Amino acid sequence: MMPVVREFTLPDLGEGLTEAEVVRWLVEVGEVIAIDQPVVEVETAKAVVEVPCPYGGVVTALFGAVGEEVLVGAPLVTVAVSPGEGERPLAAVPVVERAAEVERPLVGYGVAEPDRGGRRRRVGVGGASAAVTRVSAPVAAPVVVAPAAPVAAPAPAPEPEPVTAVVPVVAGGVPAVISPLVRRLAREQGVELAAVAGSGPDGLIMRADVERAVAAKVAVAPTVAPAAPAVAPAGAVPSGAGSVVPLRGLRKAVAEKLGRSHREIPAATCWVDADATELMALRRQLNAVPGPKVSVLALLARICAVGLERFPDLNSSVTPDGSGILRHSAVHLGFAAQGERGLVVPVVRDAQRLTTEQLGEELARLTEAARTGAIAPAELTGGTFTLNNYGVFGVDGSTPILNHPEAAMLGVGRIVAKPWVHQGELAVREVTQLSFTFDHRVCDGGTAGGFLRFVADCVEQPGVLLRRL
Repeated sequence: MMPVVREFTLPDLGEGLTEAEVVRWLVEVGEVIAIDQPVVEVETAKAVVEVPCPYGGVVTALFGAVGEEVLVGAPLVTVAVSPGEGERPLAAVPVVERAAEVERPLVGYGVAEPDRGGRRRRVGVGGASAAVTRVSAPVAAPVVVAPAAPVAAPAPAPEPEPVTAVVPVVAGGVPAVISPLVRRLAREQGVELAAVAGSGPDGLIMRADVERAVAAKVAVAPTVAPAAPAVAPAGAVPSGAGSVVPLRGLRKAVAEKLGRSHREIPAATCWVDADATELMALRRQLNAVPGPKVSVLALLARICAVGLERFPDLNSSVTPDGSGILRHSAVHLGFAAQGERGLVVPVVRDAQRLTTEQLGEELARLTEAARTGAIAPAELTGGTFTLNNYGVFGVDGSTPILNHPEAAMLGVGRIVAKPWVHQGELAVREVTQLSFTFDHRVCDGGTAGGFLRFVADCVEQPGVLLRRL
């Protein structure tokens, strides 16, 4: 029996994610794969994950170049499988994967017309339904593509010289574009997609193609209208301004979240210097006993958990409509960690229930997972308070932006030997600077100052914690 070609689309990766960037293909066209074998590594706004394919057989096509963003539901691979073999039973396939069993038009191609057999026909870039139209027009000029008549290009201006481009067009005169992000970019930059030559598979128009068209528009604008100064489209990069690094994946998510936090949250910061000599001595005593090592971060996490029990207003967030303050019953403690993909904030669930040793073990596990990029997306969400130890970068202080929608963040600078007045005499002590940023909507300075002073007292006199444990 003839093999059946199965299409596997990018499944729903959870946490409300709608797209992912191709990091690395794990298979090649012509390769024989097994059921549930990982075929591609993708980067989302949360993590880098491997995506397994529910079909086993021969890979016939790969969709998406390395660095390209793929939408959830868009094709990833096609696999030729033997009928009745090489695929999971349908009942075992998640709903997001079973959606690939149903033929439907690709995103951005409109609705497919039914054929004579009553089934819907996919309108794609490849196959008999796709057409390649050659047009001659200036790159900056729009091209009108009419499916029922020969394509007529506008009369070329004397300058610049017309450029011949091969523009793929699917049935009905629609440019070969899958991603709505590419369409939006073209619309914002004033680029006519019908005049763009696609560099993707079968002439598919990619983001880079639109960006090149934008650059070409900027380059020819002065010669087209020499009497008026050239005005670059919004977002265009002036000539000689250097390269542009696109915001994608984690960096894009961080930029959007911090931008929203800065716009929506009226944040304030207070700080205090604290003598951490006794805290460091306590850590040495704890680590002298056989068992898991206790880090400074674990001690600070324990102090924060106790402090938030005393000041519950700070373990809260303002409701999305701004009409109330949501107090959280559990402390889901986020902490800043530097990983291969950049700065992330893993979350320790129910930190108030964990011992200092347990906090240390969980912090170490999540830190290692963040460092290697193996952390799960669910472990990066749901925090209610953040602990930011920027002292590891060798700095003393900071005024960080809150991790939206959280209401507070404690920052800890480096612990360094400094001259300090101790018991009425000048001495060399281990000193750190503590900073506290808070949402002024949830509390006033008295509450914020009270929490910060409690933390500083615990750092200077760790025995204070015994009154709360």
